[in-house]
Amino acid sequence: MLDKPNLPDETILACVQSAFGLPVTQIAFLPLGGDLSTAVYQATTADNRAYFCKLKLDEFDEASVTLPKFLSEQGLAAIIAPLTTQTGQLWANFDNFTLILYPFVEGTNGYEVELTARQWADFGAALRQIHTIHLPPGLAAQIRRESYSPEWRDGCRNIFRRLDEETFTDPIMLAMAAFLRPKRQMMLHAVERAEKLARALASDSAEFVLCHSDIHAGNLFIDTQGHLFIVDWDYPVLALKERDLMFIGGGQGFIPNIAAQEEELFYQGYGPGELDRLALIYYRYERCVTDIVVESGRILSSVLSSQERTQAFEYLQFYFLPGGTIEMAYKTDEPEHFRIFMEGMDAKQSLSQGNEW
Repeated sequence: MLDKPNLPDETILACVQSAFGLPVTQIAFLPLGGDLSTAVYQATTADNRAYFCKLKLDEFDEASVTLPKFLSEQGLAAIIAPLTTQTGQLWANFDNFTLILYPFVEGTNGYEVELTARQWADFGAALRQIHTIHLPPGLAAQIRRESYSPEWRDGCRNIFRRLDEETFTDPIMLAMAAFLRPKRQMMLHAVERAEKLARALASDSAEFVLCHSDIHAGNLFIDTQGHLFIVDWDYPVLALKERDLMFIGGGQGFIPNIAAQEEELFYQGYGPGELDRLALIYYRYERCVTDIVVESGRILSSVLSSQERTQAFEYLQFYFLPGGTIEMAYKTDEPEHFRIFMEGMDAKQSLSQGNEW
């Protein structure tokens, strides 16, 4: 969230002091992250001990904290576990908000720094541990299972229907419409391919594993000592391992964006194993469809700020960049499908014409 929520700092401080028994005296809003239902703060005590405070303004999934706590207790060093309240809970509630507290770790995310070969290997090793861990039945029951839902595919079709049927006057909406309309065939083809593959995968009986599900570069965190952490466990899912592995070499913003290099370094840590090519194609298509729907929905929002909507348009354009998520989804598929992608990029408005940000 980029804009500070309309909530007094004193209210948050009081909750941290009461629930966690910590003598925090200051709290500072951090304009970070793309999740518009989450605000984050740095809370500091009088003796300069710092904590990372996460405030959920929307529906709260308990698995987002119980799972990383369990993984940390199993010895996964790449997990930052949430702190417990004085009553042993992993979160505190006040009004309609949920507050989660973590140790504050100095560092940067994977969008801002090039991972070393060692960090790529550590990333791979950590994800292998996650994919092979045995969950207690109670915890496993808290985590959603892959259903190959048509929600985002239907949402993409609806976005293009709106572009046909509505007249826009807002400058950001107008820019989005001009940018997306020439890419209709490309995106609706991606929807159709994802739908066909979803039906095939849903009839398969392949084993599901624990997946993070959103493991792009922004959800890797590297501290000042060079240690790598996997953060933001808001959307865990039991799914095919390709649900996570599609991010590697998938144009997800790692620096530099070289697919073969990402794969070579990552799999040195993850280890050998066959990938289900159809699952990889499905998840890459599904991801780019989801991203387009999420950012378009934010641009079309009547309640988000101009800053948040402008950022959403920047993200929307980013996905179409050379080597980005949409191109990599098509490249993973057959040459004929990649031709459709290239035709979409050569349509009336090129990417460069819409990429002035």
